[in-house]
Amino acid sequence: MVTKVYGDTGVDKIVDGTITSSDFAVGANVISSGTSVASTSGTSIDFTSIPSWVKRITVMFNGVSTSGTANPLIQIGSGSITSSGYTSRSAYISGASVNDTTFTAGFGIYGATASNTYTGHIIVTNISSNIWVCSSVIGGSASWFSTGVVSLSGVLDQVRITTSNGTDTFDAGSINILYE
Repeated sequence: MVTKVYGDTGVDKIVDGTITSSDFAVGANVISSGTSVASTSGTSIDFTSIPSWVKRITVMFNGVSTSGTANPLIQIGSGSITSSGYTSRSAYISGASVNDTTFTAGFGIYGATASNTYTGHIIVTNISSNIWVCSSVIGGSASWFSTGVVSLSGVLDQVRITTSNGTDTFDAGSINILYE
């Protein structure tokens, strides 16, 4: 059975369940999941070998906490992790208290304490060329919101979750990514 599925050239078809098309890009409009990583040790968690066609990455936190008071950071990179040049702002709400700060070493989550737990997501989206923006909603022992932008030297191929001092360790929860 042959069924036309796209375009008007007649070359795009489904044949025995296989899509064939000169216009169909592998990975286009596909949401892929990384492998969930226990965030129970170490100072950073890396997701590498992200395909070049990716335009959006969702970093998901499930009950994540760290051993100290350094703020969690999301850093992205092309060939290596970019650790400067971010314009990022984060705020937290805890009871009647509202505070915020800026970050230049990554997309930050402000207001860390050793007792905080983080559940939610940070979405990093390619806005044009190699420029990436972020937004986040994280909940747990408080509520956190973040925004930011960074320009990479090339195509994004990796994501790192770490802390602002790079030495506090993860001690609970799990982290995963979705990319599309």
